[in-house]
Amino acid sequence: MGRRTRSGARLPRDDERLRLLARGLVVAEPGRCVECGLCAYNCPMGVDTRKYARAGLPVTDAACILCGSCVVHCPRGTLRLAVPDEREAEDSVNVQQATGWRAA
Repeated sequence: MGRRTRSGARLPRDDERLRLLARGLVVAEPGRCVECGLCAYNCPMGVDTRKYARAGLPVTDAACILCGSCVVHCPRGTLRLAVPDEREAEDSVNVQQATGWRAA
């Protein structure tokens, strides 16, 4: 099992991290974001992750390198790293709308 952040979010193990880097996205749990901006402030690539979190959408910005900094710094545990086919059906619909990716 991976480590946990201060907010209780679970960080992936090394083998999970490789899978996430290959196919993953940073996803947000709708309704949890309080727009504090810590996620965007701590992004080394300058991605406005708060915009995605506020809308409950996956981060689809091409500049995102899946470093997990936004996940670690979110005080509400709104953000997490996930592979699209492992999410609930509702999240898959959001991914399809945002990226055109469709679960098999």
